[in-house]
Amino acid sequence: MSEESFHGLREPAGLSDVPHSRFHHGRFGRLFRNLSSAEHEKDALIALAGKMVDDDAEPQPGGWQSAPADPNQGDNPDIPAGYTYLGQFIDHDITFDPASSLLRANDPDALHNFRTPRFDLDSLYGEGPDDEPFMYEQGEGGKFRLGRVGESEELDLPRNDDGRALIGDPRNDENVIVSQLQLLFLRVHNKLVETIGNFDEAQRQLRWHYQWVVVHDFLRRVVSDEVVDAVLNTEEIFFGEEEKASLPDPDLRFYGYFHEPFMPVEFSVAAYRFGHSMVRPSYRANLAGDNGKPFFGMIFDPKASGPDPVDLRGGSRAPRRFVGWQTFFDFGDGQVKPNKRIDTKISTPLFDLPLGAIANHAPPTVLPVRTLLRHLTWELPSGQTIARRLGVSALSPADLDELHRYGLGLERSTPLWFYVLKEAELVEDGLRLGPVGGRLVGEVIVGLLQSDRASYLSYDADWRPTLPSRAKGDFTMVDFLTFAGVDPKSRGQ
Repeated sequence: MSEESFHGLREPAGLSDVPHSRFHHGRFGRLFRNLSSAEHEKDALIALAGKMVDDDAEPQPGGWQSAPADPNQGDNPDIPAGYTYLGQFIDHDITFDPASSLLRANDPDALHNFRTPRFDLDSLYGEGPDDEPFMYEQGEGGKFRLGRVGESEELDLPRNDDGRALIGDPRNDENVIVSQLQLLFLRVHNKLVETIGNFDEAQRQLRWHYQWVVVHDFLRRVVSDEVVDAVLNTEEIFFGEEEKASLPDPDLRFYGYFHEPFMPVEFSVAAYRFGHSMVRPSYRANLAGDNGKPFFGMIFDPKASGPDPVDLRGGSRAPRRFVGWQTFFDFGDGQVKPNKRIDTKISTPLFDLPLGAIANHAPPTVLPVRTLLRHLTWELPSGQTIARRLGVSALSPADLDELHRYGLGLERSTPLWFYVLKEAELVEDGLRLGPVGGRLVGEVIVGLLQSDRASYLSYDADWRPTLPSRAKGDFTMVDFLTFAGVDPKSRGQ
C-alpha cells in the first residue's frame, strides 16, 4: 500500500518543533483543593462493598450471563462489550500508581504517576526502540515484535520463556481481552510503518487516530453528547463566505494546571472506575478457539491454573486464547454483545480476584473494597459535595435510601465512586454517566488532550482522521480492527 493511498499521512509541517514532555511520568493532584474530605468509617466502606455484589449466574456455555432469572437483565444495548476493555486500555495509558498505600493517607502532590498524563500510548511504545529494543524488531524500521501461537495463524503478544509479555505496560496482559487490544495496536503501528516507512510519523498517525477514538468513539458512548459538546465547546469559524471549519475551544471549568498536566485523583480513584460495573461475569472470547470449540469463561477464576487456565486471565499463550472481535465491537453483522449497565452492582468474579490480577500483588482481593478504601487514603470529598461544586443537583437521601437501609450512615455523604454509579443508574438508566460522573470524566479526558501540545486537539484542532473508515471524517474501533486486517467472519484475528 503506497503512502499516497491515505490522504494526510505526511507529517504536518512544524510538528517536530512541538515541545514534548521532559518526563516519562507525571504527578497526581486534585481538581477541588478547597473541598473538605468526607468523613467515612473504614468498616462502613468495607460493608458497603459487600452490598455491591451482583446476582450473577454461574458461567454457562456461550457466556454473557447477567442474572439467573433473565439473561438480558442488566444489559446496556448502547455500548458493546469491548468498550469496557478499551476503557481499561485507556486507563493504563494515562495512569499507573504502584506506590500509594491502602493503610495510610496519600498526598496526591507527592506521588508520581508512572504513566504520562497524555494519550500518547506510552503503554504501547515504552521508552522507544532505542531504550527498549527488546520490544522491537531489529532492522525493521521500528516495527514491534509479535508472537505466534504454535503453527497457527493466530498472533499473540511477544513473550519470554516464562510467558511474560514483552510490552510497554505489563498490566495490559492482565486479561485476554485487553491483551488482544494491546496486540491490535501493535499491529496497526506495524502496518503504518510498512505504509509510511517512518517510525515517528507512524507513531503520530496512530496516536492521533487513537485520540480521536478516545473522544468520539469511547467518550461519546459513556458520556452524553450534551456534556461532551459542552466541554469541547466547538465553534464554527468562517473563512470568507463559503469556507468554514468546526474548531473545538475546550471549556475546562474545573481542570486547570500551571506548567505540567496532572492526573486528578477524583478521576483516577473514583469517577473513571465506573467501568468496573460494566464488567460481565463471563465472556465468549471467540467462536472457534481450539479444535473448533468456542472459548468462554469467567473473566477471573481464582481456582483456574496451569499454562492454559479456564478463565480469561492473561499471561498465557495457547491456541484458544485469542479474541474474535465480532462479539465485542459492532461490525454490523448482528454478532455484537452488550456491556452491563453502569450501576452499583459489580460482577462476582471481581470479589475474588487472583493475586496476579491485582495491582501491587497485594490484598484485599475484593475490587470494590480496594476502590472504596482509596476514598479514605486519598481523602476524597463526597459525591454530594462535588455535585454542589459542579453546580448540579445532588442526589437526595431518598435517592440513596438503600444506604439508609444498610445502616452505614452514607446516604448524606456518599463515597464518590458509589455516587457516580448510583447517579448513572438513576439519571441515565445505567446507559451512560450522569451529570457529576459525566462532567468529571469528560472534562479530564478533554483536558489531558488539550494540555498535550503534540495532540491533534492542541496542535491541529481542525484535523480529521485520514485512515480508511466506514464514515468519512470519522474513525472508530471497528475501523482500527479493519485497518489491522481483522476479518469479523474469521475465527478471530
